[in-house]
Amino acid sequence: MGLISSLKKAFGKPYKTVTVAEAKELLAAGAALIDVRSTQEWRSGHAPQAKHFPLDKLQAGAPGIYKTRPVIAMCQSGVRSASAARILAAQGYESYSLRGGMGAWRQAGEPVR
Repeated sequence: MGLISSLKKAFGKPYKTVTVAEAKELLAAGAALIDVRSTQEWRSGHAPQAKHFPLDKLQAGAPGIYKTRPVIAMCQSGVRSASAARILAAQGYESYSLRGGMGAWRQAGEPVR
């Protein structure tokens, strides 16, 4: 393994950041979508296919989310979802963070419940 590869592995992100369009492709292929916002934020509107897993409770695990499926984390702006994706990756999930969060989701014209 070369020096660059070693550095990327040591210091790189253990997850990927995706756009709304890329997230939609992953969802169509069977990925799970989790919303890591607070309960109040969740109630103000969320993606219909999302499951609610507040970030502060995610450390304990993600019951009902299978490690055989990729997981996309979503928050309001993309900051908390990056933390969630990092936590999920450490737990053995193939994880993604939705760039721009719910703001990007709404701006893309995606449904909100």
